Amino acid sequence: MNDHPAPTGAMPRPRALRHALAQRARALTEARWFALSVFALIIANAVLLGAETYSGLAREWHHWLHLAEHLCIAAFTVEIAVRVCAHADRPRDFFRDPWNLFDMAVVACAFLPLVRENTTVLRLLRLARVLRTARFLPQLRIVIVAVARSLPGTVSFLLVGALLLYLYAMVGWVFFSEANPGQYGSLGRAVLTLFLLMTLDGLGDAVHAGLEISRWSIVYYASYVLIASFVLVNVLIGVVISSLEEARELEREQSPTPDAPSAPASVPPSIPAPAPIPAPAPVPDPDVDLRTRIAIARKALDDLEAVLPPFLAAHPPGPAAAPVPARDTARS
Repeated sequence: MNDHPAPTGAMPRPRALRHALAQRARALTEARWFALSVFALIIANAVLLGAETYSGLAREWHHWLHLAEHLCIAAFTVEIAVRVCAHADRPRDFFRDPWNLFDMAVVACAFLPLVRENTTVLRLLRLARVLRTARFLPQLRIVIVAVARSLPGTVSFLLVGALLLYLYAMVGWVFFSEANPGQYGSLGRAVLTLFLLMTLDGLGDAVHAGLEISRWSIVYYASYVLIASFVLVNVLIGVVISSLEEARELEREQSPTPDAPSAPASVPPSIPAPAPIPAPAPVPDPDVDLRTRIAIARKALDDLEAVLPPFLAAHPPGPAAAPVPARDTARS
């Protein structure tokens, strides 16, 4: 029988083990050499993937390339296991990070039988590992997040651009289909021609060909280039830049501030420390204050009596001067 029970505030043993495991794994994942090792492993995986594109090299070094691929999979699996152990005390936090989900999906898919049997899918999966470099490059991560956040605005841009291409393609088919069937003979050809003109490629030849048909074709091409190549493209650039600023703000909020002072250990970070209550001011005693005032007044009268006789002796008063009051009268 245990005569010394554990204190009520002590942490249960399984929870303490998880906490200790998470601390050690977190110290390992936050080390600089760990990040550099994983980054070098991703680059090595990309080099191996590129080496397999050379048929002679792949045929000669097939065994060693296959062995290196298995070693990369094992290393990536160990890395993910360490990252999972770093969140042993808070498992939900691991799945809240989208980069953790992406890394786990890329590594876990390599063990699926359907993926391992399909060479094309396996190569695409290995290619996706290269994108994991964004985890260790903050600027690249900001760009990827900005591209993802700009997708809604990009979809709106594509809709407006498709509508503009359709309108100008139909107008071009009506006016130029007979004279220039190679570029405006159908709706598809007209859309392809205008899409190339959006990049200002071949604009001079198109304008010269249009002027041979009608002088008013210059209005058609000028308005299209002004709207498609300048207005819409600038709108797309504005959407991407705005998303880039949002991604930078998001990265700045998620990254810890090194200069921020840490909260005291006794007070949780989310609860501010209570402000000290000022001590109440002492209330003066009215009797003591009155006695002090009387003593000050008496001292002032004594000083006046000491000064007045020499002054009156040196400057005697005139006949119209009022008599000097006696001491008892002044004190009364």
